[in-house]
Amino acid sequence: MAGEDPRIIIREIFSKSLLAVDPYKAVASYSDTMRSAYKSGNFTKLVLIGFGKAASLMSKAIEDNLGDLLTGGIIVTKYGHSVRGDRSSKIITYEAGHPMPDENGLKAAKEIVRVLKEADKNTLIICVISGGGSALLAAPHGDITLADKQEVTGMLLKAGADIYELNTVRKHISAVKGGRLAEAAQPAAIISLILSDVMGDRLDMIASGPTAPDKTTYNDAYNVIRKYELEGRLPASVAEMIGKGIRGLMPETPKDGEPIFQRVRNIIIGSNKIATDAAREAAEVLGYRTTLISTELSGEASIVAGELARTAIAFKKALAPGDKACLIAGGETTVTVRGNGKGGRNTELALVFGMEIKGLQGITLLSAGTDGTDGPTDAAGAFVDGQTVVKAAGAGIDAGEYLKNNDSYTFFSRTGDLFITGPTGTNVMDIQIILLDN
Repeated sequence: MAGEDPRIIIREIFSKSLLAVDPYKAVASYSDTMRSAYKSGNFTKLVLIGFGKAASLMSKAIEDNLGDLLTGGIIVTKYGHSVRGDRSSKIITYEAGHPMPDENGLKAAKEIVRVLKEADKNTLIICVISGGGSALLAAPHGDITLADKQEVTGMLLKAGADIYELNTVRKHISAVKGGRLAEAAQPAAIISLILSDVMGDRLDMIASGPTAPDKTTYNDAYNVIRKYELEGRLPASVAEMIGKGIRGLMPETPKDGEPIFQRVRNIIIGSNKIATDAAREAAEVLGYRTTLISTELSGEASIVAGELARTAIAFKKALAPGDKACLIAGGETTVTVRGNGKGGRNTELALVFGMEIKGLQGITLLSAGTDGTDGPTDAAGAFVDGQTVVKAAGAGIDAGEYLKNNDSYTFFSRTGDLFITGPTGTNVMDIQIILLDN
């Protein structure tokens, strides 16, 4: 493979990482477990519900393997992420907005709750959960409107809140998150098959933990609001609910040990660690000395990019002549939006990385979302090497100006370095792959 374009090699490694977290295969591998649970529990109805970017493939695996038992089901996924075209399917599919919730997500959530409230003790509910579920399953609590929820979500995203902070707030203004979906399903039994898109695979944070005990409180939600100085800007309904919750005038989200979780089983079936491990193995097969840096990259994308660049430069300096290495990382960074450009955390990370390695030979990076979308764009991320920023400057494209305006997508669109895959069907956060040649 000597002399081959590093980007071709990186694409192959990235592809292998996605195969390892294929949602269809992951769910199908549990079909015998679920069939056994259904029969041993003497259930009379099997119902599927699902939400997230991988919901379509996950639900298809259920129908293909347990269709003879399946009574029916409802799922909601992001626009363009549905793989269903069979009108005879027992599963109703909704497509809705992400990262901003919309009316379709609200409609789907109402239908899912309706189905759950019809379930009885003889019903086994299979719940397929994947990243994006927080936005896609939109069910504002009490007097909070969809517009209120959209406003709060937008504020937190623009402020640079991470997934833990964002979901801590969302759980406390939702009728279905933070264990409340499990509450609605009583007295039915639930098996949740979960594709994790959060660091540490915290059950209460993946899609805001609809079937898991919540570890956070109204006080925690308020602390997030206060951290980003949003107190005076919240919609009145949201401020009122969080205030009542703090004063004990609103019931908290369900906690560990409560009876509603006695018949709930949550199973992680895919994660960023599985994907990055597969990427490492693929790189090693291709002859690269490979190091897995971290599966918990977090923080401001521009800062993480600088740290990654310095690590890459140090590794490259240690290479003997003719050696080659691969660095792999995973996680989910954030972007504090100060400009009005177009971009996501992966393209912003790649842009800063490119500025840090400007003019250096033998370093190539891909930063990409495993779901195939980077923020509000059609790209998964971007490639960058030591010549990217140099060539852009020669064409009159100033990387610094694009960064200042949070316009990384446009920068890479102009340089031809966007990485576009289309929806991948899975979602386990982001992956960074760095090839080093000496």
